[in-house]
Amino acid sequence: MIQHRTTTVDGHELFYREAGPADAPAIVLLHGYPTSSFMFRHLIPLLAGRYRVLAPDHLGFGYSAAPSADEFDYTFDALADLTSGLLDQLGLDRYAVYVQDYGAPIAWRLALKHPGRISAIVTQNGNGYEEGFVDSFWTGLWAYGANPGPDTEPAVRAALSYDAIRWQYLHGVPDPSLVSPDTWEHDHARVSRPGNDEIQLALFRDYQHNRPLYPRLHEFLRTHDVPVLAVWGRNDEIFGPAGAEAFARDARDTEVHLIDGGHFLLESHLDVVAGYLHGFLGRVLK
Repeated sequence: MIQHRTTTVDGHELFYREAGPADAPAIVLLHGYPTSSFMFRHLIPLLAGRYRVLAPDHLGFGYSAAPSADEFDYTFDALADLTSGLLDQLGLDRYAVYVQDYGAPIAWRLALKHPGRISAIVTQNGNGYEEGFVDSFWTGLWAYGANPGPDTEPAVRAALSYDAIRWQYLHGVPDPSLVSPDTWEHDHARVSRPGNDEIQLALFRDYQHNRPLYPRLHEFLRTHDVPVLAVWGRNDEIFGPAGAEAFARDARDTEVHLIDGGHFLLESHLDVVAGYLHGFLGRVLK
């Protein structure tokens, strides 16, 4: 059974899904843009028999509160601080992370803040290396981050559109009929709330500040022997497969699996990902 809960962290309401035995090894699922813990709705039941599973919605996403960009400084540092506060409140002092897209830089900050708490990393199209960025997608975002204004904003604002969100789900998927329209309909509705565009633009501007963290992440992987599973949609036109393969440079215990799918791999290859995940977690979480 999945429980749907809301709690207050630093004065902000955060929604999260939780399942599994309270005393089991924990795994924290961190979603990307433009979605929420909704992306894990089918994965959580497959994990909850053996693990305590926690999947929060970042502030401004899903069913968490969404204070305006004037009321809250939306940065990845701030989202990581709220996530850290939530995990502290729930008593999680040792956990694996499953990251996708935005969830990756949030998790990297958690690992650098409390390196002893991370038992394992599963990255599903969640970047930690320069090699993963696909230029055709990122050129406009880098330009906007470096010089936000009327000349650079239109290119990134287009990412908030219905068609762009639908594309994120369908590109690189051999059989698009496997992907439920519920995904992009749900996400577009949440992104289209009044004022949410400015929240997303703030995070687009801040994304460039994730890249300087990468050398520290690589050092963390080399020195803390944290096992890594990179299970990746190899047709992703946002984070390419080189981003998955790069983890093997620094993590001594790395599994890399490139799957014939796109950015949101769980929508088309849930059972494949769950199979690799169970094998990996069963091996590394003792």
